[in-house]
Amino acid sequence: MECIRLWNRPAILSCLSLHANTGIYSMARRLRGVYLITPDCADTHYLLERTAKALSAGVALLQYRNKVASLGLRETQAGALQILCKGAGVSLIINDHIDLAERIGAAGVHLGGGDSRLEIARQRLGPDAFIGASCYDSLERARTAVGLGASYVAFGTFAASPTKPDARRAPLSLLAEASSLGVPRVAIGGIGPDNVRVLVSAGADLVAVISSVYSAPDPAAAVRALAKAFHEFPGDSS
Repeated sequence: MECIRLWNRPAILSCLSLHANTGIYSMARRLRGVYLITPDCADTHYLLERTAKALSAGVALLQYRNKVASLGLRETQAGALQILCKGAGVSLIINDHIDLAERIGAAGVHLGGGDSRLEIARQRLGPDAFIGASCYDSLERARTAVGLGASYVAFGTFAASPTKPDARRAPLSLLAEASSLGVPRVAIGGIGPDNVRVLVSAGADLVAVISSVYSAPDPAAAVRALAKAFHEFPGDSS
C-alpha cells in the first residue's frame, strides 16, 4: 500500500489527545467482528488518520503490523496507536514483538502458531492478555497454539490476498472444525464485502482485514460494510 502525506494533521493530533485515560475493553468482552490490521506504512500521520476513521465505525481489535519499519518508527507508531485505541475503547495487539507490547502496555501480541514464544508471551504479558496465533490451514497447529496459551487462532488465507499473494489456502470447513478448541476463530486473507458473509456463516468470530479497509476511499464505511455480516449471522463467539 502506497502511503501519502496526511492532509489534516491537526485533526489527528486532536484525536490523539481525546479520552487518553480511557481503558481498553475488558478482556472478558466477547470477541466478534472486524479485526483491523495495519499496513506497512512509513507515514505515521497518514496511518493514524486512516486508523482513526476506521475505529470510529467500530472494530473488535486492532493489530499493529509493520514488517518494514525500523525499530524507532515501530516504537513511535505503536505508541501513537495505543493512545488512539484507548480513546476509541479498542484493544491494541502487537504483531510479533513481545517486548514492544510490554513496553507500551498493549492488550496483547500476535505470533506464529506453534511458536514457543506463545508461552513466553503469556508469562510476560499476564493471564488477561490477548495472545493470538497464526495457524494457516492447520487444525493441529491451532490445537498446539491453544495448548501453549493462545487466546484466539487465525486461519487463512481463504482468498487471494494482496498482502500475501503466495500464502497457502485454508479450507472453509476448518472454521467449523476449530469450534471445539474453545477460543475465537479469526479468518484472514483476501476478505472483503463480497466474501465476508460466507466466512462468518462458516464460523469466523473475527475477520482480519488490511487492504479492504485501508485502501478504501472511506475506511469507516468499509468497516461498516464488513460488520453487517455479523448482524446477519449473530452466532455465539467461542
